[in-house]
Amino acid sequence: MFSGGSNFIKDVDGVFLFILAVSVLLLVLITFLMIFFVIKYSRKKNPNPTNIRGNIALEILWTVIPTILVIGMFYYGWVGYTKMQDAPKDAMVVHVVARMWDWDFTYPNGVKTDTLYVPVNKAIRTELESVDVNHSFYIPAFRVKKDVIPNKKNFLWFIADQVGSYDIACAEYCGLKHSYMYTKVVVMPEDEFDKWLMEASKISGITDSLKTTEIK
Repeated sequence: MFSGGSNFIKDVDGVFLFILAVSVLLLVLITFLMIFFVIKYSRKKNPNPTNIRGNIALEILWTVIPTILVIGMFYYGWVGYTKMQDAPKDAMVVHVVARMWDWDFTYPNGVKTDTLYVPVNKAIRTELESVDVNHSFYIPAFRVKKDVIPNKKNFLWFIADQVGSYDIACAEYCGLKHSYMYTKVVVMPEDEFDKWLMEASKISGITDSLKTTEIK
C-alpha cells in the first residue's frame, strides 16, 4: 500500500483502504450479531416462539447508515477520478497505439518506441488509440488504467515521481496472445531523458527533435 511511482497512489489506495475498513467492520459486526442472536434465541432458551413486532427506529438506522457509507465511498472515489480526468495543459503528449499484440509509443517529435520512456516529475498525457480490438492500458504501479477502444480516442495522464522501470499490461482480453502485451515504462531523470530523446531522434533520422526547454 502507498508504494508505487505516481501522483495517484494516495488517492487510489486511500479509497481501497476506506472500502476495506468499512467491509471488515461490517463483517465483524454482522458475524457478532449473528452469533449473539443464535445463542440468545436458541430453541433451548426459547422453546415457545414469540412474535417480535417491527422497530421503526432500528429500520431507519440500518437504512440510513449503509446509505451514508455508500455515498461516502462514491464521493471519495469520485474526487480521485476527477483528478485523473483533469490533465495539466503543459503535459507532454505521447501517442499510444494498441494492436494485437503490442504497444507503440510516439513522442511529440516523431520518435517511436515499443517501451514508454518518460522524465520524472513531469506530467505525461498518453493519447490512446486501438487499431483492431478492445485493449486496456494499465500501469499497476501508477494506479492508472484506461480502455483503448477502436474508433474512439481516449487519454490517460500521470506524473511519475520515482525513477525506475514499471510494468505496462493490457487489462482487457484481446486474443490468443493477450499475455504478450507486456512492456515497460522507464522513468528517467529529466537530463537523461533529454539526452535519450536526442539520440533516439538521430537514430530515427529525425532532425527537428525537441529542445530541452520544450519538454520541461
